[in-house]
Amino acid sequence: MAATAEFDPADAVDGLYTPSRSLTGLALDLVRPYHKWLITIFFAMLVETIMSLASPWPLKIIIDNVIGDRPLPEWLAWIKELSIGSNEMALVVVAGASVVIIAAIGAVSEYIDKYFTESVAQYVADDLRRRLYHHLHRLSLSFYDTHQIGKLLSTMTSDVSTVQDFTSSTLLNIIVDSLSIAGILAVMFSLNWDFAMVAVGVAPFLFLFLARFKKTVKEATHKVRFEQSKLLAVLEQGLVSMRTVNAFGRQALEEEKLKKISLATVSASLKARRLKSFLSPVVTITVALCIAFVLYRGATLVLIDVMTLGALTVFLAYLNKFFSPVKDLAKLTNTIAGATVALERIQSILDTDTVIKQKPKAKKPGKLKGDIVFDHVFFSYDGKTPVLNDLNLAIKSGQHIGICGPTGSGKSTLASLIPRFYDPTDGRVLIDGRDVRDYQLDGLRSKIGFVLQDTVLFYGSVKENIAYGRPDASEAKIKEAARLANAEEFILKMPHGYDSLVGERGLTLSGGQRQRIGIARALIRNAPILILDEPTASIDLGFEKIVLDALEILMKGRTVISLTHRLNTIRNADKIVVLSEGAVVEEGTHEALIAMDGIYAGLYQLQHAPL
Repeated sequence: MAATAEFDPADAVDGLYTPSRSLTGLALDLVRPYHKWLITIFFAMLVETIMSLASPWPLKIIIDNVIGDRPLPEWLAWIKELSIGSNEMALVVVAGASVVIIAAIGAVSEYIDKYFTESVAQYVADDLRRRLYHHLHRLSLSFYDTHQIGKLLSTMTSDVSTVQDFTSSTLLNIIVDSLSIAGILAVMFSLNWDFAMVAVGVAPFLFLFLARFKKTVKEATHKVRFEQSKLLAVLEQGLVSMRTVNAFGRQALEEEKLKKISLATVSASLKARRLKSFLSPVVTITVALCIAFVLYRGATLVLIDVMTLGALTVFLAYLNKFFSPVKDLAKLTNTIAGATVALERIQSILDTDTVIKQKPKAKKPGKLKGDIVFDHVFFSYDGKTPVLNDLNLAIKSGQHIGICGPTGSGKSTLASLIPRFYDPTDGRVLIDGRDVRDYQLDGLRSKIGFVLQDTVLFYGSVKENIAYGRPDASEAKIKEAARLANAEEFILKMPHGYDSLVGERGLTLSGGQRQRIGIARALIRNAPILILDEPTASIDLGFEKIVLDALEILMKGRTVISLTHRLNTIRNADKIVVLSEGAVVEEGTHEALIAMDGIYAGLYQLQHAPL
């Protein structure tokens, strides 16, 4: 069945966790697109409840009007007109047929409400996953500097699954149980109001107890989810770092980490289970005492002929039916607490305010020349420690600029401001005279090519990885880019050529091969601005010349910013910029900086000192 509404990423909540609206508001926002299905579900539930209320009456008719000698009530007088033997036999047939009809109508209604409820739950979970994923992709990288991926995965999977389960089963039960309680009370008062008062008198105390108990269960559930997310984070980190773990022989350490967090998860889960298990016995004993009183009092009234046996039987059936949803709602307190915690964790991500925001009237970049200016730029990751400090730098279109400096001088941060992975704390970054914040974000990034220190390849074919930044590229363009990047030679030797699969993160390829695919990826994008972040740092000298030759082809006609520690790779740059403590301290050609005998000259001499 097709969804009635599509999630529009523009509707994703932008906004650290101080909820911008109530959890109820978020829940309503999620189910609103499916209001037609919800109406169908409600009416199906209503019919189901009515059939449940009607189910004890055939038994009452058999006990009072067939086995007993009670006369038929007026509303059943029409049965006498049936030609099915005696009146008693007619009653038996009608009662039996009623049981089947009531069960059939109830079963059809139950099927309808469960089918549509499951449909709503599946689409709500789909909307949540996509909304979260959309929002996570638009957060500043500063968010990921302080959040573990494993914990985010826990929210994307476990918490979304909890909300889905709540929507498909618990929410349905709450509605059905609430309707049943209201209907049963009405019938019970019509049968015997003083008996009904017993149930009414007990119910408020039960619900008050449940309301106070819910807070304790919710806190315990929070602790469980917190420990579970830490467990997933440890697992994710250990599996991703498997090569490093094996290389250093630290399997025992990683296993000890897992043991510690796993036991903490077990402890939190058992504590929560103890609390949840306490609830059911309290409710069961209370309900049993109430039913025992009604049974005693009702039997007394039957013996003195004040109440019929059928009426007592029906009343006890309704009393059981009344307390059954009450007990269900009591048990659902645990599930509701879990769903509430899940929604809070989801909303804490959706309300995160580190989104790189786009101005309402942001412009498409159009064709860029590639002039870049850093105008009195300040930046800090934590708002306290400066990384860039009043940095000023002008890069002309088509220039090759080398950026170097001691570790921690701000090289990578400088480059990250150009595509707006982060925004300056103060000052401006201009491209072709316009603040980068005035450009549409996707359009801006489409004008920038990247070759990073560690080229990340995705599980898929070589062809798909080359075309990652331009998925509409033709096969001819893909092969041309690979040829120019000096990658075709090794690609053609692979089992299926361009259709060969590479392992996750490209670990089945060497560092030099990954870099050449990264260069081909940048070539096919054909962006006017190119950022090279230590592109040869992770490859050996045997492959370095091959990669550098491919980079020479890639850099032609573009504005190039090379970040490096290997000064030989920027020796021929049009201008070399030296950073120290977040500011430009030297700039000029290689020869000029050597003559200056400053920081650059010292770094160069250190790298070329005889061993």
